[in-house]
Amino acid sequence: MVLADLTLAEKIALLHQSQPAVPRLGLEAWHTGCEALHGAAGLGRATVFPQAVGLGATWDRALLTAIGEAASTEVRAYRHDPPEGAPPASLNVWSPVVNPLRDPRWGRNEEGYSEDPLATAELAIAYCTGLRGRHPAVWRTAPVLKHFLAYNVETERDIVDVIVPERVLYEYELPVFLEPLRAGVVAGVMPAYNLVNGVPNHVHPLLGRALRAVKPDVVVCSDAQAPSNLVERERYFATHAESHAAALHAGVDSYTDNGTDPAPTIERFTEALARGLITEADIDAAVGRLLALRASTGEFDPAHDPYAGTRRDVVACDAHNRLAARAARESIVLLRNDGGALPFTDRSVAVVGPLGGRVLRDWYSGTLPYAVTIEAALRDRLGPDRVIAAEGVDLVRLVAPDGRQVHAGPDGALSLAEGPGAVFAHQDWGTSVQCPDPVHTLRSLDHGYLTADDDGVLSATAETPDGWVVRELWELHPALRNNGSGLYVSERLVADSDTPDLELRLERVADGVAEAVAAARAAERVVVVLGNDPHINGRETVDRDGLALPAQQEELLRAVVAANPDTVLVLVSSYPYAIDWAAANVPAILWTAHAGQEQGNAVADTLLGASNPGGRLPQTWYGADTKLPAPLDYDVIGAGWTYQYHRGTALFPFGHGLSYTTFGYGPLTVTHEDDGWVAALSVTNTGLVPGDEVVQVYATPRDWPVEAPVRRLVAFERITLEPGETSEMRLPIPEWVLSYWHEGRLNGPTGTFGFTAGGA
Repeated sequence: MVLADLTLAEKIALLHQSQPAVPRLGLEAWHTGCEALHGAAGLGRATVFPQAVGLGATWDRALLTAIGEAASTEVRAYRHDPPEGAPPASLNVWSPVVNPLRDPRWGRNEEGYSEDPLATAELAIAYCTGLRGRHPAVWRTAPVLKHFLAYNVETERDIVDVIVPERVLYEYELPVFLEPLRAGVVAGVMPAYNLVNGVPNHVHPLLGRALRAVKPDVVVCSDAQAPSNLVERERYFATHAESHAAALHAGVDSYTDNGTDPAPTIERFTEALARGLITEADIDAAVGRLLALRASTGEFDPAHDPYAGTRRDVVACDAHNRLAARAARESIVLLRNDGGALPFTDRSVAVVGPLGGRVLRDWYSGTLPYAVTIEAALRDRLGPDRVIAAEGVDLVRLVAPDGRQVHAGPDGALSLAEGPGAVFAHQDWGTSVQCPDPVHTLRSLDHGYLTADDDGVLSATAETPDGWVVRELWELHPALRNNGSGLYVSERLVADSDTPDLELRLERVADGVAEAVAAARAAERVVVVLGNDPHINGRETVDRDGLALPAQQEELLRAVVAANPDTVLVLVSSYPYAIDWAAANVPAILWTAHAGQEQGNAVADTLLGASNPGGRLPQTWYGADTKLPAPLDYDVIGAGWTYQYHRGTALFPFGHGLSYTTFGYGPLTVTHEDDGWVAALSVTNTGLVPGDEVVQVYATPRDWPVEAPVRRLVAFERITLEPGETSEMRLPIPEWVLSYWHEGRLNGPTGTFGFTAGGA
């Protein structure tokens, strides 16, 4: 009834992300978009769970559903009980990201679950089930899948045209969107910035032909500024009226454009209507879907909203913190454990490396309610006198050609003066596609990171590298240039110059590697903690240019192992690394994504055996000598991407992960029953300690008329078994994973298959 009572002008205004209130109808102001990728984000303090790629490493549907419930409950709290002066949170959450992790160099690798479409789809369904809630009528939040379609490149992402063979579309790219839609737990989809096969995703016919064929009322929310990009960047249309009309016809309902200003969107649709490019019925269809989404969250019937009483006391509550701890433990993957190097007992330990004493957020994290570092957790368990810490980075001063040095005042303000200046911890983070010169951070020991404000004025005040534009990154040419603005530092200590007028060199006052080596020699065992900062060289807008560790970190690792071979490498990263040397020379290697507030406790418990690692890799870790396909080669079949079609030997294969116990498998049978295909087998814990196994079933097609995958994941389940315990398992196999695209349709299941089951 609301739609029929709106005027045409009011309906057009509702097409923008920031919908104005319509007081005469009781409609409040509303906006699409609240991030909840691994917890409520952008709202303030919230429970921070492991990054999505870490959640993918758990292979645990029940866990992801529970995390979705917690995240959506906290979003609800910020909706019904916002902080003073803050607007109520939107219940339309733009999560999860379901793009398969085809290329590990993708800057947003941290945001996806897996390189495999079945694992991605199943975990997305689980997470969206939690986000949606179990009430039959009212959705706790309304999830939006991102980013449709074939989006794995940040470099020129808003203009790049990726060519995707039809078979790859239907077997690899589309199922991750279609299966969650079929499950009925998704309210919307967001198109990606790029073009696919010559057509921008925001006007792609697959929005209607694929998505709306499965869910006619699915809401399509544009990505930020993408509607304008159709004209201004992609030059696909001559005018905005034409581009907006085409997007509306293609199926886009909500226009995230020009920030919070709806005026340009209103003007463009008004012109399109006047020119006959669209009809009022076209507008009604889009606005009707948007109003239905709002109604699904209980907005129009608050008296019967079961979630209306949610308050901010649930944010980072004890139950959510315990869930964060469980998720951090389950996401850890034991990559190597030569000779039973892990777990270790309470010997003296040197914690070495730039990430041992830090817990890092990413762009889509909430504000950490607390943070436990690996160093602090080991001190807590072993005693403060048994843990030595060494960050392993050089300490430097910034020196001008005339000998003056950069000094920092009590408030972090900087000046050039005579005498010894401020001491900075210097870290080289290496290069990226967007910046072929290495980027560096400089952290004052007495204040914060060297940063430049909006006017370019330098100070040592930043708590951490952060922000959409990271102003804490510096290039050395040898003049100091701010990576965020691209401007050089002038005599005034302001990044405001196009030319390198002031050469500020780094004068080393302490050798980080030497410090780490000394710590390694002083302890019985070393834990080296390396990895990435999620805001640097691998994030939204920035792709990695390779798989190697930053050279500074590789040098540190080799020196420490030479000093004390009894070393464990802990990688805390958003993506895989080609760690060939470490895989051959370091006895034990753990990987975790940035795991949130409980990261330190989870890693320490795993190192000491209080927690048995059960995570498995959600994507292939390639070796340094693997020649990866070009980033824009989306033909996973022809190019040999992912475990399905890669013919070489992986450094660590998809699904890999070790345990402190062992598992035995009984015979595997696959049958077709009334409710579909089922794999049946028994799994026994044949070791001495309890443990989690990720049971993985793969199929190898033997007589398809098209090139078949080497193997394809068709079923999986994470289980917990006590020593000697056996689980009799029945795992459903979806028909689509046994099918192939040929001659314009999905064919199968057909032919013969070889089936295998195991823990990798």
